[in-house]
Amino acid sequence: MDKRPEHDANASLLPSTGIGSRFSNLNKSFKYSLRSLLTSCSKEEFYKAFSSFSNTEKEFLHRLFLQVITSLHENLEEGFETVCLQTQAGATLDAVEEIVEEQDLDILFSDRSNITDVAENLSMAKKKEIQHLTHMVQLGEEHNQVLRNRLQILKEDNQVLSGASQAVEKVKSLNFPQIIH
Repeated sequence: MDKRPEHDANASLLPSTGIGSRFSNLNKSFKYSLRSLLTSCSKEEFYKAFSSFSNTEKEFLHRLFLQVITSLHENLEEGFETVCLQTQAGATLDAVEEIVEEQDLDILFSDRSNITDVAENLSMAKKKEIQHLTHMVQLGEEHNQVLRNRLQILKEDNQVLSGASQAVEKVKSLNFPQIIH
């Protein structure tokens, strides 16, 4: 198939790429891919496909084929450009490129996911520590209650002993020296 000049009649329809080249690369890739698909049939292959036709008919069909392919090519490029304008693909790709550039400059960006992991791990560790300390406080309270109970028993025993001691003193005071010595 004959090569035709680059179709730039609709270049003004394309959004400017501004800082980036992603949209430009996308547009070029689309055009190259389209061209390779639409030019995959050489003149010789075309003529072989219509071998039963006369040379004049083959030539006419080939010119018609070229016109259809050219028109199809232009329509597909225009459709692509229209879709890019409607979806603001150029602006979106420029924004993506700007974000990527900022991330490349941001030393901490690659560590951000690690920061999230660290925060989650720290949070879990703190929760476990709180649970452990709560358990320790409960054990301490139980131990204090046991000590209070013992102290209460000792106080009661002390009162009993104090009463017994007072009874002994009373008996001593009654002058029963013979019994006590």
